[in-house]
Amino acid sequence: MKKLILGLVNCLTVISLLVPSPQQASGSQEKKIVTAAQVNGTWQYRDNVFRIWALGRQRLKVEFEGAYKYKIRGEWTANLGFGEGIARIEGDTAVFKPSGLGEDEECKITMRFTGGKLIVDQEGETCGFGHNVYANGTYRRISRTKPTFGKAMP
Repeated sequence: MKKLILGLVNCLTVISLLVPSPQQASGSQEKKIVTAAQVNGTWQYRDNVFRIWALGRQRLKVEFEGAYKYKIRGEWTANLGFGEGIARIEGDTAVFKPSGLGEDEECKITMRFTGGKLIVDQEGETCGFGHNVYANGTYRRISRTKPTFGKAMP
């Protein structure tokens, strides 16, 4: 009898692992949604800055300013990058392609707002930025006030 009960428990365990829960089956996984207050402001990672402001209707105004600093003959110099445009946000993730890029130019900047941070992943080699200037990184918010857009020189 003991073996029969153990066999039945093992069988039920395997079935429970194979059959999705009602939440999983309906596809209603809890979707993380961020508010304007959680995305608005100025975000910084090293010498890179994102300025972001929620416009409503799942749109964000985005401006990126980046730098790659290096030395030449003992003197500091930098390659600079700039991009601006409108990002579309769904849940906690926004996708941004700087305006002014051609249709054939591969660039996709994914911005995920999580745990009070902005995690950015850039797909595409340059996205119109300077040599070695990339948007990738984990940004921290340095200001919650409405950013001044157009601050950087394109």
